[in-house]
Amino acid sequence: MVGLMNKFKEMQVFCRIVELGTFVAVAREKGVSAMMISKYIKQLETDLGVTLINRQSRKLQITEIGMSYYQQSKSILESVEALENSIAELSSDVKGILRINAPIDFGGLYMVPVIKAYQEKFPDVEVLMSLDNTEVDLSSGQFDIAIVVTDVLDEGVVARKIAQTALGTYAAASYLDKQGVPQVIDDLLQHKCLHYLGTPHANAWVFEEQGKRVEISPKWVFASNNGRALCEAAALGMGIVRSPALSVKSYVLSGELQEILEQYQIPNLSVYATYLQRHYYPAKMSTFVDFLVDYFTE
Repeated sequence: MVGLMNKFKEMQVFCRIVELGTFVAVAREKGVSAMMISKYIKQLETDLGVTLINRQSRKLQITEIGMSYYQQSKSILESVEALENSIAELSSDVKGILRINAPIDFGGLYMVPVIKAYQEKFPDVEVLMSLDNTEVDLSSGQFDIAIVVTDVLDEGVVARKIAQTALGTYAAASYLDKQGVPQVIDDLLQHKCLHYLGTPHANAWVFEEQGKRVEISPKWVFASNNGRALCEAAALGMGIVRSPALSVKSYVLSGELQEILEQYQIPNLSVYATYLQRHYYPAKMSTFVDFLVDYFTE
């Protein structure tokens, strides 16, 4: 059975190479490396005992046998897709285990109420949520959906935007009374800063000044992958923090933190539900993603 599944996967990969034209394009679509795609094709050619792709030129050339194999394989794949769709239509039940990965802060603060509301509508779906700020490889099959908060999106997955949050720069009045209030971006280089680990920009803080992108790398005295810990540190006067408005809202309302450098724009962060592209999505996945979009747009 495992061997049959591998052959089916190799068949799918080969068909997409014919359709997209390059190993790199297929690798992006599948969320794997181009080397892995090449490995699939070599194994397929070995199993069949034929050459499907001529690699002697810079541009991939499908051999005559390769085109024949493609046409027959495409017919098989279309038949399988039609079968999956027909079965899905017969079974409208929304049930099963849904495996989600989400960033620590967003998952802890905002996903739990969403899951509660979703399960009230779809009680037969069990949700397993892992909170982790590291990038998830969806092709491993460990998760169905990964929630990402970013302004840099991976092209290798399907992404649906579910929310957007503004970024701001904040500090406690006690810190500003002692260290002074930064007036321009470069002033941050003379201040103690609190840094969020695992951002797409590494150690840089990104601003927009008169329509131009400005990056600085301030000296941080405390770093964490937990936004709540950073906000607590800022509230205690340990330094200046950059935080999504959603995460810092309660601290601002209580007067523990205040926004600074408001005249400088910071690129918004978008929240996406990401998942692998496939011909058929289980009802538990499609209903949950639709529910997420509706929940955060209300």
